[in-house]
Amino acid sequence: MYALIVGAGKVGWNLARELIDKGNEVTLVEEDRRRYETVEEELEHATQYGDGTELWVLERAGIERADLVVAVTGDDEDNILICQMATEKYGVERVVARCNNPRNLQHFELLGIKPAVSATDLILRLIEHEVPKYGLVHLLDLKEERLEIIEMEVGHGSPADGSRVSDLGMPDGALVISILRDGGGFVPVGESVVRGGDEVLVVLDIGLEEAVTQRFIGRAEVA
Repeated sequence: MYALIVGAGKVGWNLARELIDKGNEVTLVEEDRRRYETVEEELEHATQYGDGTELWVLERAGIERADLVVAVTGDDEDNILICQMATEKYGVERVVARCNNPRNLQHFELLGIKPAVSATDLILRLIEHEVPKYGLVHLLDLKEERLEIIEMEVGHGSPADGSRVSDLGMPDGALVISILRDGGGFVPVGESVVRGGDEVLVVLDIGLEEAVTQRFIGRAEVA
């Protein structure tokens, strides 16, 4: 695979190093001269100096034959522009963008730039997952397929507490795919009993979240 990475900060530098170690061809573009010289001492010919938003710089780096373009500069506008040029002008099929400000994620999505990776958003999801009783966690949103996967802790005394999976009365378009209990997990069957304190993973159609959460954590906790 030939990967073109724009932005030689810690993310871009480490990513380039790992891809090279795995046998891939990589070009890392950096516009800051001092940073470029530092990275070039290690990566040598895999590093090029220049502004990754300039067409001639991207073409010099071989964007026409790139299998993957990764934009990880510290500027969201630059990352958007680089990915747009890669897909629309050069026909690159796979792009990955860094989103520095999670408030800008919607702009990446509206422009069809995905995946856009926000470290802040990822860490927040980890916090939600690790902190007890934090509430409902969105693990995965598949907007094109109109599906999402959520994780919830089953409330004691909720409608689901003590019920078999087959008796949960889940709406069409929602399915319990895993139950986490006592440090382990399993894929439930219809006879599996849900207990208060369990963590359940549910895949569901977009728009069913409220109907599903009522069964596991109740109206009071959702509010």
